[in-house]
Amino acid sequence: MKEQRIADYPIEPLFLRRWSPRAYDAVSMDPTDLFSILEAARWAPSAYNIQPWRFLYSLRDDSYWKTYLSLLDPFNAGWAQHASALVFIISDQLTPPDGDGLQKTSLAHSFDSGAAWAQLALQATSIGYQAHAMAGIDHKRSRNMLSVPAHYQVEVAIAIGKSGDPSSLSEELKDREYPSLRRRMQEITFSGVFPS
Repeated sequence: MKEQRIADYPIEPLFLRRWSPRAYDAVSMDPTDLFSILEAARWAPSAYNIQPWRFLYSLRDDSYWKTYLSLLDPFNAGWAQHASALVFIISDQLTPPDGDGLQKTSLAHSFDSGAAWAQLALQATSIGYQAHAMAGIDHKRSRNMLSVPAHYQVEVAIAIGKSGDPSSLSEELKDREYPSLRRRMQEITFSGVFPS
């Protein structure tokens, strides 16, 4: 039996329930559920309230599904094909024009889009889904196939769906199909300067 997730300090149980499975139940998803999940992501915090994130999505029954799957690396496509939705997060690398009418490179676009991803994942969990973000995508093909403008960065793809039967996975993945643990608080949190 795998170790249970236990927080070092009191937190909302939703944070422990959220994880990134690979076994999904290959069923259609009500678009309203997807928009509820994306709505939570929309309310993420961002530097200067720029909201650099954009979401491109495909539901498993639509005409974009095969294209979206083809943009994942083969390892991820092998299990993500059973998800109910695939979402690509892209982020605007430029700030809106300032008082001088100039746009600058945003130093926080990826960070802010990561906040949107976290809220997406938590909302998915709260309504009975799970979400798994994947960096293993073909970024160049994704940019071209999804018509992503030059000043946007393709960040990640996300598989969303209802948890499925782990026996549908390869032997290698079956052994990894459980919520992962985290480093202890004292390993990642330091008062003052970074320890030598």
